[in-house]
Amino acid sequence: MKSIAGTRPTAVNLFRAIDRMKHVISLYGDSPDLHDKLCQEATIIHNEERDATERLSSLGASLIDDGFTILTHCNAGPLATTGYGTALGIIIAARDQGKTIKVIATETRPLLQGARLTTWEMQRAGIPVVLITDSMAGYFMYKRQIDCVIVGADRIALNGDVANKIGTYTLAVLAKENAIPFYIAAPYSTIDLAASSGEKIPIEQRKPEEVTSFHKTMITSYGVQAENPAFDITPHSYVTSIITERGIITEPYCDNLMIS
Repeated sequence: MKSIAGTRPTAVNLFRAIDRMKHVISLYGDSPDLHDKLCQEATIIHNEERDATERLSSLGASLIDDGFTILTHCNAGPLATTGYGTALGIIIAARDQGKTIKVIATETRPLLQGARLTTWEMQRAGIPVVLITDSMAGYFMYKRQIDCVIVGADRIALNGDVANKIGTYTLAVLAKENAIPFYIAAPYSTIDLAASSGEKIPIEQRKPEEVTSFHKTMITSYGVQAENPAFDITPHSYVTSIITERGIITEPYCDNLMIS
């Protein structure tokens, strides 16, 4: 369990799932039914998350108008979630409602989840998508070519601060500067009521080689130092609303996340 938890220290959903599996072990640890009970609980978790993402996608689609161009970062579609997707789930749900929409996807350095995964999922869904580098987002916002930003989250603090893929904070600042709505899409299981603010959220640090090389080929001179935090914290003041299966939540987050 410790090795599993260590793979994603920022993602609170993983820890909730681990705790539920530990509870099953505590109940059936000496029983020959343990394997079946663990599989049953895993299936229940999967189905709960699938239903939650489908519900939040339907709710979030109400924020998307016909003709919108939506910017998204990293990957928050069916490949990254259980079934429907979060940020991409909202986009797909809006399309299913008959709205004509377009997606601008950031490449999401250094692992290129946007370039490799989001673009593929949008193509598969039949939704027009344009790929840009991460540093191009401000240009398209300034040119008024983006109507809203929708991203997922790995953990949301009680005050509404959001941990998501590195670069999300930059997009949130740019969106606010250009008066563009910035939405977070995540199941309620992503909310960590025990974390009072983003300062309490652990940030995964990955190998610097992901930054200094590409497919094991060095793209810098040898000896260059690199930092590689996988996530950053977006303060709640930059978040227009948080879309969950329990509703579309707005400020004051400390109150509304607690009672949702």
